[in-house]
Amino acid sequence: MNLEDVLAVDQVFKDVRKGDRSPGEALKKVFGTDDFLEVSRKIILKGEIHLTTEQRRVMLEQKRKQLVAFIARNAINPRSMTPHPPQRIEHAIDEAKVHIDPFKPVEAQVPDIITAISPLLPIKIESLTVAVKLRPEDVGRVYGDLKEFGQIQKEEWQRDGSWIGMVRIPAGVQDEFFERLNSRTKGNVQTRIIR
Repeated sequence: MNLEDVLAVDQVFKDVRKGDRSPGEALKKVFGTDDFLEVSRKIILKGEIHLTTEQRRVMLEQKRKQLVAFIARNAINPRSMTPHPPQRIEHAIDEAKVHIDPFKPVEAQVPDIITAISPLLPIKIESLTVAVKLRPEDVGRVYGDLKEFGQIQKEEWQRDGSWIGMVRIPAGVQDEFFERLNSRTKGNVQTRIIR
């Protein structure tokens, strides 16, 4: 894709609202060139995005929801080995006054957030390996769910057509995982958490 395809106009503005264009000598002073395409490339690659207060608030709220969902899915209470509800995580983030960066990826912010909220909430990121045995008639119905929840690490078909496998899942979804398997198989599933 050419740079010209993404630009609305072929001008650099000092104040876009007023329509004030930047003079060539100002561009040379700041960017080392007055070539429009080179200046545009530098602005796109190294410039800052200025957002309105409302845009920033919306982005911050979206990032906050993503962080809470990620932590709720992947973290547990190490004392009870049960997941924390999202509301409890939100409350701990508020109480710890955690700074959330709307531009930083979720995975990059989680370790700092866990460190900040752990004095208020016993929490750790954990995953579990669950041994699962399915009857032949349930495998087709449930196999996609196993892949949706986690990663199948080992699997084996038995002589009777049943399926045995080890599935690695985020600890925070264990209740939902077991409920889904029981619902899909009408309770005819065997599971065991492997520590």
